Amino acid sequence: MYKRNVTIVNDTGLHARPAADFVAKAGSFLSNVTIRKEGNPIIANAKSIVFVLSLGIKQGDVLEVTAEGSDEKEAVDSLVALVESAFGE
Repeated sequence: MYKRNVTIVNDTGLHARPAADFVAKAGSFLSNVTIRKEGNPIIANAKSIVFVLSLGIKQGDVLEVTAEGSDEKEAVDSLVALVESAFGE
């Protein structure tokens, strides 16, 4: 298992378009990928748009991105880089 924390930097948080980008990127990996918003005990499947949007992630929220599987490090590092890029916004 590999995990990292990342802070949401884009103004609009993880609304529909960036959430869709995040889910698409997570879905491109073989590993099981989950996210959890700091202070929230709910762990969400990062490959599900419904679960990701249900977390209500806003600018400044800290996410714990976790993956377990053959490409876990690549998955987490890639998702963290996507968040840090502000999803191109």
